[in-house]
Amino acid sequence: MSERCISKESLETTGFSYTLSLINGKYKMTILYTLMEFGVVRFNEMKKYIGEISYKTLSSSLKELESDRLVLRKEYPQIPPKVEYSLTERGKSLIPILDSMCEWGDKNRL
Repeated sequence: MSERCISKESLETTGFSYTLSLINGKYKMTILYTLMEFGVVRFNEMKKYIGEISYKTLSSSLKELESDRLVLRKEYPQIPPKVEYSLTERGKSLIPILDSMCEWGDKNRL
């Protein structure tokens, strides 16, 4: 078996890079964690739970996660508007990774 040579490879072609492109961003992992923990969450509930995130950042992050088919947005035709967010099946496939991160944090917290 030959050794891999870094000069002949590119990070952009790896699964790691693709995964990172979907979850990269200051709050995307936090949003995914929130939906993993609570299932179906309304926008204002998520804003309150996360705390320091702005409405604009939460909205744009949710739109990107929805566009990447990780988050499902369900809008109800009522006044006032009601919108709920949850993980798609694709988003749920990230749960083992999120769980591992939680376990690592619990074991290594100082």
